[in-house]
Amino acid sequence: MILPLFPLNAVLFPGCVLDLQLFEARYLDMIGRCMKQGEGFGVVCILDGEEVGQAPDGYALVGCEAVVRDFQQQANGLLGIRVEGGRRFRVVSTEVQKDQLIVAHIEWLDELQERPLQEEDDDLVALLAALAEHPMVAALNMGMTASGQQSLANQLAYLLPFAEEDKIELLELSDAQERLDAIQDLLDEMQGDLHA
Repeated sequence: MILPLFPLNAVLFPGCVLDLQLFEARYLDMIGRCMKQGEGFGVVCILDGEEVGQAPDGYALVGCEAVVRDFQQQANGLLGIRVEGGRRFRVVSTEVQKDQLIVAHIEWLDELQERPLQEEDDDLVALLAALAEHPMVAALNMGMTASGQQSLANQLAYLLPFAEEDKIELLELSDAQERLDAIQDLLDEMQGDLHA
């Protein structure tokens, strides 16, 4: 499968919403093609390089498909799009086109069945509810309720202020319980740092 990549200083997770402003010709062309063909593009996190200009030197090899849900002309004249995270993928190989757009051969990663929330998930469900109250999160209008462990893990991993490297590792985990356990470990570390 071939997918155009949009490297960002962010990690997108399935079911989560991201607002982007586009002004570079390569990405405007890419979005135009994706919308005509009814296809998504791939979001990968930049590890080395910039979002603008030359294709970055280093980026995560696991990413998330972005599906355009809405678009509008912004007051500043730029095109604003809202995307939703779709399937996860692994980059097999890439090619940088003349316009610096990166096109990747990818393989989709298996998604496990959504599992019901467990009693031990209550604290994390409460944390998600608290995050939903934050004005910046509320503005995303993501419908912040977890339908199961997978959606709870995805939304928390996306919204919590973890380091990008940690978020990439969370995205790589297929099992929702493993991802929730890893999120709890990261939260415990953050709390430990606060009390240190």
